[in-house]
Amino acid sequence: MNEDIVLQLGQDALKTMAMVSAPLLLSTLIIGLIVSIFQALTQINENTLTFVPKMIVIGIVIILAGPWMIDVMKTYTINLFDNMATIVRGP
Repeated sequence: MNEDIVLQLGQDALKTMAMVSAPLLLSTLIIGLIVSIFQALTQINENTLTFVPKMIVIGIVIILAGPWMIDVMKTYTINLFDNMATIVRGP
């Protein structure tokens, strides 16, 4: 196994991780920003107020994007195991 294969495996893993985690991270970022603006406008200084909307949104995103996320992870894992012999043997 040479360095190019190791770098390619690392890049594929990071790309897959970013694709799978992006919907959850972006949705919680947007909800957190909205709740923070609401807290600033109403001067409510409750630290736990942000957790309930974030949990609700995470649940909704997992229900909506969960099948796609599982499909991306399944495709990555199948490709990794299919190419395992080639990866280990090298060029």
